[in-house]
Amino acid sequence: MTKADFISNVSRKVKLSKAQTGRILDATLEELTGLLKKGDSIALTGFGTFLVTKRKPRRGRNPRTGATMEIPASRVPRFRPGKHLKATVK
Repeated sequence: MTKADFISNVSRKVKLSKAQTGRILDATLEELTGLLKKGDSIALTGFGTFLVTKRKPRRGRNPRTGATMEIPASRVPRFRPGKHLKATVK
């Protein structure tokens, strides 16, 4: 499903125009991204939790040359599904 398909489906359910629904979705994703960028976590009860974890530095291998290289530490976004979402998907 594409973002346009998703917006179309949601707009039918909430009886708003596609443009309004698109702006709401964009604002929601922008807010979620901003909170994760600051390092905050977002818990949506029943759905899941968006959070940021730290990844330690590690050794990697360049697939083209085979040379060993150091991969620096980084922060990565994660999603932990909630009970209700897990049960629904099963």
